[in-house]
Amino acid sequence: MSSGLVELVSALGLVLAIEGVLYAAFPGFMRRVLASLSEQPEQGLRFAGLFSLMAGVLIVWMVRG
Repeated sequence: MSSGLVELVSALGLVLAIEGVLYAAFPGFMRRVLASLSEQPEQGLRFAGLFSLMAGVLIVWMVRG
C-alpha cells in the first residue's frame, strides 16, 4: 500500500478506536447523545458536520505542516 493510503486507514482505525472507547466506557451517555441527535434539525447537524470537517482539516494541516 502507498504511504498515503496507510495513513488514511490508520486514521480511520484511530477514529473507530476512540469511538469504541466512548461506547464501552459510557454506554448510557452515548445512547442519550444519539437520541438527542435524532431530534436535532438537519441544518444544525449540517453546520456541526461542516464545523467538524473544518476543524479536522485545520488540525491535520497544522500537524502535518
